[in-house]
Amino acid sequence: MHSWPVPEFTTLPGTPQQLHLYDTANQTIAPVEVEGDTAGMYVCGITPYDSTHLGHAATYLTFDLIYRQLLDNGHKVHYVQNITDVDDPLFERAERDGVDWRELGTSQIDLFRNDMELLSVFPPQDYIGAMEAIDEVVDMVQKLLDNGAAYVVDDAEYPDVYASIDATANFGYESNYSREQMMEFFRERGGDPDRAGKHDPLDALVWRAHREGEPSWDSPFGPGRPGWHIECSAIATNRLGKNFTVQGGGSDLIFPHHEFSAAHAEAALHSERMADFYVHTGMIGLDGTKMSKSLGNLVFVHKLVEAGHDPSAIRLGVFAGHYRTERDWSDGVLMDATERLTTWREALNHPGSRELADALVATLRERLAADLDTPGALAAVDEWASASRGSDEETAGELVRAALNSLLGVRV
Repeated sequence: MHSWPVPEFTTLPGTPQQLHLYDTANQTIAPVEVEGDTAGMYVCGITPYDSTHLGHAATYLTFDLIYRQLLDNGHKVHYVQNITDVDDPLFERAERDGVDWRELGTSQIDLFRNDMELLSVFPPQDYIGAMEAIDEVVDMVQKLLDNGAAYVVDDAEYPDVYASIDATANFGYESNYSREQMMEFFRERGGDPDRAGKHDPLDALVWRAHREGEPSWDSPFGPGRPGWHIECSAIATNRLGKNFTVQGGGSDLIFPHHEFSAAHAEAALHSERMADFYVHTGMIGLDGTKMSKSLGNLVFVHKLVEAGHDPSAIRLGVFAGHYRTERDWSDGVLMDATERLTTWREALNHPGSRELADALVATLRERLAADLDTPGALAAVDEWASASRGSDEETAGELVRAALNSLLGVRV
């Protein structure tokens, strides 16, 4: 599946700063070490039944910043993202709206691509739908069955396949959750702890046997479709290998999705740890209330742009808070971001000295390398814009424009 165009990126003068990120598994900020010249990054994609809202955008903007910092450090980035284009929420929305689920998925994927292009987000080199990866999932499920990490429930009508939480010795290392917390989130986030025939309530579905009215594909263990978690396990490791640099998504994916995605891959491929860093973004609220489909309070990117708001202002609004915090979105946040963007653009009419521009770029790199400290980075630009910058030098303005575009994805 095709993604979207690659935004402009300029190699900047000066000394890049090594990126440090918070790892959910180790619960600490550490330097990102890249083996060889290419960093592998996998970010969980959308289930295409609703267009891109600010919660989605905030997640993909975070990993866009990581991509940009890695590029600034001279690394290549192999970026992979999935699309869960076969899933219950998609079927339910299509039935509610009286449309074919494939058509609904295609329309929402097109909207998502357009939103990402508008926001100048770097695209994945591999943009893979679940339907494209059925054979890969079947192969991984078979590996799990062959090595005893998965089993078929004793149910003649629906012989689903489940992966055992005992399949890896360190299950739970990614989330650091207690069993009680796991049970709570498993039930809330698509798990089926009460399914009869499971060895453990937390065992995760890896192959759902065919039900009437659902799409299915043939497999050695019967017709059906992939479970949610193993889809990402297969897509990621088949393109990035059994160990890669960053696995990412929203904080609501810490458990069960990312815990099981890692566990399935590690059990099937006999690896100790799927990703070096598990990186998660905080949730976005609207006017103090969590933004969610169920509450009907979503703010959509394309509607903001249609209303005349600059995509760079949207980026700045998201970056006003740190990516790991629970952030709020409001008209006031967008107004402040728009005013900030205007101030920066006006400052570039008189960019001042090259010395101060070089110093600004160095500070931007320092702040972004420190676990993507975007509030600190924005404050540094604000300080530069409000300061007496000396006599104008043409190269100063060129450098600041290039730095804001390449490091922050903000067009001035």
